Amino acid sequence: MNFPHLCHMDIQEFRDYCLAKHAVTEGFPFGEGTLVFKVAGKMFALCGVDKFDFVNLKCDPERAIQLREEYPAIQPGYHMHKQQWNSVYMDGSLPRKLVIELINHSYELVVKSLPKKVQAELFL
Repeated sequence: MNFPHLCHMDIQEFRDYCLAKHAVTEGFPFGEGTLVFKVAGKMFALCGVDKFDFVNLKCDPERAIQLREEYPAIQPGYHMHKQQWNSVYMDGSLPRKLVIELINHSYELVVKSLPKKVQAELFL
């Protein structure tokens, strides 16, 4: 049974959503198996290309802990700084609205961390 409020996002939909954000680029800095999305040269999302089972997203450290306690499909970031990154498993158990919110949160955290001059140039 498919529940429309749960996230059944595939890699193409994830990619399209990330690339639709302002000033986002994609690349393969870690090899052709890992797709990385950046804003102003800073990573905000990455995922496996061959196996799209989870995505890594930046997250506020306190919120990351809360999310991990509430949702089994959200774990400390695989191969990432565990306090600031979550692995969000795309197993269909998370609300779609939450996954979209977490992508937005990651993007916004990275933008806010950029120097004010860079932020201003990005959003002219």
